[in-house]
Amino acid sequence: MAKQDTYYSSPLGGDRGGAFISSLLSLKNVMYRLALRITLNSQEAEDVVQDTIIKLWKTREQLADVQNLEAYALRTARNLAIDRQRMKINQTEDIDGMDFSSATSIEHTLEQQERIDSIRTAMERLPEKQRAAMQLRDFEGKTYKEISDIMDISEDQVKVNIFRARQAVRQFIVIRRSPSS
Repeated sequence: MAKQDTYYSSPLGGDRGGAFISSLLSLKNVMYRLALRITLNSQEAEDVVQDTIIKLWKTREQLADVQNLEAYALRTARNLAIDRQRMKINQTEDIDGMDFSSATSIEHTLEQQERIDSIRTAMERLPEKQRAAMQLRDFEGKTYKEISDIMDISEDQVKVNIFRARQAVRQFIVIRRSPSS
């Protein structure tokens, strides 16, 4: 019981876990975007976020010593997303929620969709570590240190993975745009 009292008096514990759950819920959009980049499926990404929150809630007493809840939550979400991918074959879907109604012409809409599809296809072909590192840096705005903590790799490895990912995406897009010979 003393451990529980200590937990509830910690910043993460708050009023019977209220601050803890508030902290987790404030991270749900970041966890969702990370999971979406790994699973490439919005429903799967939502499930990963829900599973992450449940898992962290169930183990909240053991998390009192965690210094960076965000990094820990993102690492947990990343691992759960990877586990889901390993358990089932990923089926690619269009990005949900994209609104092209503001496009001025059908041609512009098609070009925009083609660019999105090219980037998405290029990112799908990346190794998981490169895709996750690029997602965290370029889409989430994380620092190299934060990415290092989340992915449990060195900062140098983070930089190499991001460099290689960007290089591969650029190369894929250039090859795709070049006229076939």
